[in-house]
Amino acid sequence: MYYNKNNKFYETLIFLKLIKRIKSHIFCWCKYFLFANFFQDVSKCMSLPMDIRLPPEFLKKLQLESENSPLCKPHSRMSRRASLSDIGFGKLETYVKLGKLGEGTYATVFKGRSKLTENLVALKEIRLEHEEGAPCTAIREVSLLKNLKHANIVTLHDIIHTDRCLTLVFEYLDSDLKQYLDNCGNLMSMHNVKIFMFQLLRGLSYCHKRKILHRDLKPQNLLINDKGELKLADFGLARAKSVPTKTYSNEVVTLWYRPPDVLLGSTEYSTPIDMWGVGCILYEMATGRPLFPGATVKEELHLIFRLIGTPTEETWPGISSNTEFRSYLFPQYRPQALLNHVPRSRISSEAALRHPYFLSMGDNIHNLADSKTHNTHPLLRSHCKSPSGVLGVHRYYHPL
Repeated sequence: MYYNKNNKFYETLIFLKLIKRIKSHIFCWCKYFLFANFFQDVSKCMSLPMDIRLPPEFLKKLQLESENSPLCKPHSRMSRRASLSDIGFGKLETYVKLGKLGEGTYATVFKGRSKLTENLVALKEIRLEHEEGAPCTAIREVSLLKNLKHANIVTLHDIIHTDRCLTLVFEYLDSDLKQYLDNCGNLMSMHNVKIFMFQLLRGLSYCHKRKILHRDLKPQNLLINDKGELKLADFGLARAKSVPTKTYSNEVVTLWYRPPDVLLGSTEYSTPIDMWGVGCILYEMATGRPLFPGATVKEELHLIFRLIGTPTEETWPGISSNTEFRSYLFPQYRPQALLNHVPRSRISSEAALRHPYFLSMGDNIHNLADSKTHNTHPLLRSHCKSPSGVLGVHRYYHPL
């Protein structure tokens, strides 16, 4: 049968060929976007570094799957987990241990190297045979860190679970604030004090806006790299909360950085517990020595009240009915203006960021994106190095 160009069947054939060609182009673009979206999803979930080196066998498998899979079929949660496993995530053999950094009751921290990126990492191995809180603090740390994406909060890259231990893989930083102070001879420039305080408040404000308390602020939990970037770490004691409650233990913060309301037995607190620690850390950076280095709770309270005054019913309503406070028989120290022992009267992290102390940095400092470090701003670069030119021995990522 002969078909001319006016024949409807001929026109249909031409149309079908056009559809086939368009479909081919769509398929190619879908494969591209699936591939791109896959890495975006993985990056969001696992905070993958940009210089990750994917195994050749994984790339080959991914290509075959994209060619054989239905057009633009979305990845299921199970398939994404399988893909992560193919890359090497969740496997101990992906990381090489280079040395021990510290050891605690429940965990040991190692310096390591990732075979995927050749970058240094910190491996926090939490032993699971103990049942006295280690898994609880580990789960708490993981659940919080996976949702905290900020330049001033330590990044959790991977989680490895075996029968005997749970390994958390963190980004590696060179030192902590305590060692930074030691290596500077406890003499930090006031410029660097301001830079570090700004970064601490940035990270803390990000947490507080999300109703997360750190609860264990101290120089050892503030990590610093060789670029002068400070990051909050050790969220094992942190809590997510919406309103103040009375469910928390008062044995939370290291004694020197613990506020008086907690020292006196209060379990009803919120973000002010962190702000007291910030004040203590600011003093320690500026002077090179801790503000309240008490050896016992009673001595700690004496040091606090001697500086800010012994509380009264006028300055701290309800304090006279506190049995622990009455049992210590404190002298009537005269108040001095520095820290405030009344929790609700302490400055917030966001308000502290807007304090005139930071005016010399310019208005643009408050426009930094959460993912941007202070080094992207010319006025926020720190210059202090230790006498040896390095940041020192590695004693951080504190084990439990």
